[in-house]
Amino acid sequence: MAAGAPAERPQPGLTPPARRSPGFLSKMAASSGRSGRRLWAAVVPAALLCLVARAAEEPSTADFDVRPGGEVHSFSRSLVRGEERGDYTCTFTYSAQGGTNEQWQMNIGVSEDNLLFSCSVWRPQGKSYLFFTQFKAEVKGAKIEHAMAYSQAAVGAQSDIPLKQEEFEITETTVSHREGKFRFELSKLTIVAKTPHDEL
Repeated sequence: MAAGAPAERPQPGLTPPARRSPGFLSKMAASSGRSGRRLWAAVVPAALLCLVARAAEEPSTADFDVRPGGEVHSFSRSLVRGEERGDYTCTFTYSAQGGTNEQWQMNIGVSEDNLLFSCSVWRPQGKSYLFFTQFKAEVKGAKIEHAMAYSQAAVGAQSDIPLKQEEFEITETTVSHREGKFRFELSKLTIVAKTPHDEL
């Protein structure tokens, strides 16, 4: 960048620089075993919060109802990135039983360096009491670097409680329940995806 860049220019989305690069998150994912999984479950949500808080886009948190009854429902949010670059979209699809409607939230954002797209879906009260028979979060316009699913979301004195790795599966564009392994509890999903960038 030119030496005369404005002094008030906002800081990059994930600071320090090492933490705003996909390499940082890749190193975190490289940790294995129980201790690595705990570290991963703690660090990635924090990174997501930083990314969302410092996102280049306007605030993009939306409320929606998770409705029981056994039917499949979906909720989506998109960020428009222009005709040449396309949109970034996150879609949460689920089926749940028991109880009454619960208010959930979805937050999406792009880091200021445009390298990472984030999507978080959660129940603000921390714990869902619905019985989920299936779930899937899908991103379009980016490829998932890391994702995590939780049976309880951090709020107040409560902590994030991640699902066991065997309960869900991750592909390049989705994180979803694993048939026969998922124990029907879900309160939060987080995704960090790598965005395509032009090689000029």
